[in-house]
Amino acid sequence: MSKEKEIKLFGKWSFEGIEVENPGLKRYISLKPIHIPHSMGRHEHGRFRKANVNIVERLVNNLMRPGSSAGKKARAINLLRNAFEIIHLRTGQNPVQVLARAVENSSPCEDTTRISYGGVVYHLAVDIAPQRRVDLALRFLSEGARKAAFGNPRSLEECFAEELILAANEDVKCKAIQKRHEMERVAQASR
Repeated sequence: MSKEKEIKLFGKWSFEGIEVENPGLKRYISLKPIHIPHSMGRHEHGRFRKANVNIVERLVNNLMRPGSSAGKKARAINLLRNAFEIIHLRTGQNPVQVLARAVENSSPCEDTTRISYGGVVYHLAVDIAPQRRVDLALRFLSEGARKAAFGNPRSLEECFAEELILAANEDVKCKAIQKRHEMERVAQASR
């Protein structure tokens, strides 16, 4: 009886013992073990199947937004691998746990929607679905790192690692946390 070998991200980071504390996001932050975050888009033909895609791969896909690495998945994976190394060196924690905590902390709960009533447009506060909360958190994290690295001598990997660490600690210096607070403040004003 040979013991089954544990699947680790990049051969280093384990998915064992990583927990999502927010009960609303638990089903939508997938921590299914993978070696490399690249499933070749097998999820895209089914409704809500992106919830089954590993959160690391969803972050890599968000890093490929238009800009310097649009469509270059290998570059995005290498960026994430280097950022995870930096996170491990700075915090001593499992970077996958830091990522899960960062997504939890930077996902907004409320947003506004436009309602037209009698020719007048009102903004009304609404709750955000958990799937969209995760999508927005991933987008905020990748955009925050990209903006921090723009015109900065530090590399994108360093800025991305810094953004994830700050978001995991719920620090207001993190651009994703700032964006979340701004969104919720606007929603609270339009209740």
